[in-house]
Amino acid sequence: MGDKGVLPEVDGFNALVRARHGLFLYNRNDAYIGKSLAAYGEYCEAECRVFLQLCRPGDFVIEAGANIGIHTVPIAKAVGERGRVFTFEPQRVVFQTLCANLALNSLTNVESHWVAVGDEAGEVLIPEIDYTRSGNFGGLAVDGFNKGRKVPLLALDDTLDLPQLRFIKIDVEGMEDKVLSGARQTIAAHRPYLYLENDRVEKSEALIRQVMELGYRPYWHLPRLFSPDNFFGNNENIFGRIVSVNMLCVPEELSPDLSGFQQVNDPTEHPMKHQEYRPPRR
Repeated sequence: MGDKGVLPEVDGFNALVRARHGLFLYNRNDAYIGKSLAAYGEYCEAECRVFLQLCRPGDFVIEAGANIGIHTVPIAKAVGERGRVFTFEPQRVVFQTLCANLALNSLTNVESHWVAVGDEAGEVLIPEIDYTRSGNFGGLAVDGFNKGRKVPLLALDDTLDLPQLRFIKIDVEGMEDKVLSGARQTIAAHRPYLYLENDRVEKSEALIRQVMELGYRPYWHLPRLFSPDNFFGNNENIFGRIVSVNMLCVPEELSPDLSGFQQVNDPTEHPMKHQEYRPPRR
């Protein structure tokens, strides 16, 4: 396995890598993001290429479910000093790593919040996770626990009063619909592009209809986790056929060139109903 960018001086479950978009601290035991950073010096770079095409210098961006900042860092670099990125991450240790990565890359245009995002103000319970053991730490759904550490829950409409907004990225493990509900005023005021994880078949139809009701056209984006042109030039595919299942959602009043994207016309259809697509396991 290629790990030529991994730096040896960090002890414990964390490691440091010189990756495609900068220096990144990551958990050695993370089954997807950490494993990908160690092997390839990147994670879901096909997603990142879409984000970097959307984000321009001076833009404001929201990232709900930022994890360790693997995409926050390149987005923040793209929007520059005049731009702003607002990140939200509910897992305490993951949030600490996010902040470490912002510091490692000397980024001062990111405002990070240790909170969960939903449709109203309140609290969620985040279980105590053993980060010294192997796990998919980005796959934690925070709305289904009855014990754990209390973490604030907020709605974007009640939290941010922005002069402009170009892009919202939402990867919150099945709570995408709630984040959208809590951001209706913000979305109506600024009409940003939306990028939503949609890998739960049982919730997909309602999420797609919600997007359409907001006046957006959704398009499937299904990048594989392995990219043959990865930063480390590692030809070994450790993820097989696993893809990330997402939707790029465009305001109906815009007509960008989206060649290569498949428009979602039938809300009842979902890629995971077909065997060739498989998302990361939780």
